[in-house]
Amino acid sequence: MERTLAVINQLEQEGIIGRYAIGGAVAATRYIEPVQTYDLDIFVVLPVSPSGLISTTPIYAYLTQRGYTPQGECIVIEGWPVQFLPVYNKLTEEALAQAIDVEFGSMPTRVLSAEHLAAIMLQTGRPKDHARLVQFFEFDALDQAVLEDIVVRHGLTSRWEDFRRRFLSGNG
Repeated sequence: MERTLAVINQLEQEGIIGRYAIGGAVAATRYIEPVQTYDLDIFVVLPVSPSGLISTTPIYAYLTQRGYTPQGECIVIEGWPVQFLPVYNKLTEEALAQAIDVEFGSMPTRVLSAEHLAAIMLQTGRPKDHARLVQFFEFDALDQAVLEDIVVRHGLTSRWEDFRRRFLSGNG
């Protein structure tokens, strides 16, 4: 994965993408036991074109010119399918802005915080998100006060209450 991150860092340095951070299952492994995942989710700020639109086309053009191949919703970079996810709302914008600087091996990168990952999982609400979120509680990986602040600010209170009732027996 270090070589994959080196390419992504190069994309950022050359201005093809803006600030980025790892999200999804790979980011979750910083806080809980590793889980099987198909791809590397990269939350990213994309430059705005002169027409005012954002597009992943410049990323794919840059990478395909360098021999990397698209595969479904991803592009395979040094053996890892990478999905570039433009920040799409205030929650993901905040999550990216507050991402944590880390090193993967010797490669600098950023990872979304546990609390922002949890809030995104609540917002997305898929069964696999709920299962992973339960693990965050089992591993005591969250600062619940920080999570609840994020939940309130981003209008996720009803989802949070439903999750607690269904999966934490009201003890979360």
